[in-house]
Amino acid sequence: MGIRLGFQCAMYYGPAGAPAATLLENVKDAKFNLEKSEADVTTRRSNGWEQTVGVLKKGSVEFDMIWDTDDAAFAYFLNAWLNDQAVAMKILDGVGGHGLDADFSVINIGRDETLTEAVKASVTVKPTYSTRTPAWV
Repeated sequence: MGIRLGFQCAMYYGPAGAPAATLLENVKDAKFNLEKSEADVTTRRSNGWEQTVGVLKKGSVEFDMIWDTDDAAFAYFLNAWLNDQAVAMKILDGVGGHGLDADFSVINIGRDETLTEAVKASVTVKPTYSTRTPAWV
């Protein structure tokens, strides 16, 4: 595959409970976070070093959208946040690429009103309780 540029990545969204199928095009910058919670496995034989093992995987996505109330995707995420509804999403490294497929909760929608820029929504989503468990595709 080689290197990827940000504009080559792809996000899909749709109703929770089914795979996301609609390409999310109203996205400027995005940050896909993957990490693990930690468990301390330090023992007396650790020779004075703290030792850790990764436990549960965590994922979140932070992305900016143009604040456009006429845009169907923006309205979808705003309504999901307002009504506490989950959203199906696939966060891929390109169309048909690899990434996380899960139902997400919309945790945050902030508004950036920089004087010389278009008004942007800063959206944060995290995997949520669902019949669809998160999967790497």
